[in-house]
Amino acid sequence: MESPEDNNNNVRQPLLDTPAKKAADEVERLCIDDMLQRYCGEFGRWQMKHFVLTCLAWALEAFHTMVMIFADQEPNWRCVGSDCPVGFSYCDMDPGSWEWTEGKGSSTVSEWGLVCGEKYKIGLVQALFFAGCMIGAGVFGHLSDSKLGRKGSLTVVCIINAIFGIATAFSPNYWVYVALRFLTGFSTGGVGLTAFVLATEPVGPSKRGVAGMSTFYFFSTGIALLSGIAYVFRSWRELFIVSSLPSLFFLLIVIPFISESPRWYLVRGRVDEAMELMHTIAKTNGRHIPAGVTLSLDDEEDKEGERNSVVEGSLKDVLNSPLTRIRLILAIAISFTVSIVYYGLSLNVGNLKTNLYLNVFLNAVTEMPAFAITAVLLDRYGRKPLTIGTQWFSCVFCITGFVVGGVGPWKTVRMVSGVLGIFGMAGTYNLLFIYIAELFPTVVRNAALGCATQAAQMGAILAPFVVVLGEGLPFGVFAVCGLVGGGLAFYLPETLNKPMYDTMFGMHEAESNRGRDQVC
Repeated sequence: MESPEDNNNNVRQPLLDTPAKKAADEVERLCIDDMLQRYCGEFGRWQMKHFVLTCLAWALEAFHTMVMIFADQEPNWRCVGSDCPVGFSYCDMDPGSWEWTEGKGSSTVSEWGLVCGEKYKIGLVQALFFAGCMIGAGVFGHLSDSKLGRKGSLTVVCIINAIFGIATAFSPNYWVYVALRFLTGFSTGGVGLTAFVLATEPVGPSKRGVAGMSTFYFFSTGIALLSGIAYVFRSWRELFIVSSLPSLFFLLIVIPFISESPRWYLVRGRVDEAMELMHTIAKTNGRHIPAGVTLSLDDEEDKEGERNSVVEGSLKDVLNSPLTRIRLILAIAISFTVSIVYYGLSLNVGNLKTNLYLNVFLNAVTEMPAFAITAVLLDRYGRKPLTIGTQWFSCVFCITGFVVGGVGPWKTVRMVSGVLGIFGMAGTYNLLFIYIAELFPTVVRNAALGCATQAAQMGAILAPFVVVLGEGLPFGVFAVCGLVGGGLAFYLPETLNKPMYDTMFGMHEAESNRGRDQVC
């Protein structure tokens, strides 16, 4: 028989334990997008600083990619003596009867005699650089999703870029130069996609579209700056050193102030580090995350034992899922056609009858209005309509360039058609990064972007071969590519105001529920 004291304890015990137990049970689990919207801020001071510092890497990619335009240019030449046949090429003249105006060290072409029968070697260097980019995009796309992380991968590619970029300036012969450019391309292929994902993942869903489009201002600005640097440093060896040093400065000065992505921390099971970073974001933005609020993956079912587990994904998972498999195939095909048009039309802009440095500068400047207009329309009309519309906008002007002649006033019409074609396709090219990033969950996002980037690099390799078909025919090819790419985009889903999923399971569950809701 229980004593009165025991009865009193039994009566009091629930009253004393219930509040504590209730507080322990009231843990609010949120995905990253929800926490950014409710407590941290979608694009405050922290995101602005992180975004600008990370996107400086895009200027580095522009330096390492576009430096070939100046280093491999064909310099001006002149006859030696008074006997200079009119209308003749130096290929038809004796070796001692002509010389390079700025000396042999001005470019690789003049130093190693990449002219006449050896001219194909210039195209070979360009093709192998983009082949390196294609391989590097796949490798670093996978590594940034797995053990290295976004920041770790960006650090590695910048180290490789700095080493091989500077080493290229000391190439003793053409084949060493080719090998070093291939290795530089391997690392350059990982710079843009890693920097893009790292810059945009901490941004809230309603601001992500504009932020993503803004990353490409840094690439275009890098091209414009490079044209000025190349104008000052006319020796190709000096140019490679000067254009590679910023990668070293970025490693020493910028990388230490860049944070890892909270999404990567979360999918790797490092919840405490993810929460610490989210608290830092909130504090810097003048916000506060209440006690009892924590992060969770979009496939968690409030099982405490699963909160710190590592969630991984690979391209095999993407291909095994019918939902993501068709998305990846479409993303690859569209990236391929867009890249052919973008790089092909960019090469045609070189026919503006001005000097090379001004041509490159104008090419970079014409892209910037496309970024601004697309960024304004992106969150109003959505990703899918703009992906279709910008490609077909470019297609219309490519058809115009194909139909009109190349003489008299029609020559100007063709030139304007080419510039407007670049205007439309530049918007598509950059929009695809945002679109593809939102089509795939965190665990495979960089791997999917890497595949799309590889397809784009393949298009970049083929673009010069399209340009050499003549003056009007390339416009016809570009028009077909724009028409096909826009048509393929019809089969992609809209991602405007949709969450960025963390796991394959979470995305499939959400898509399945949405499908059932639409049926009901």
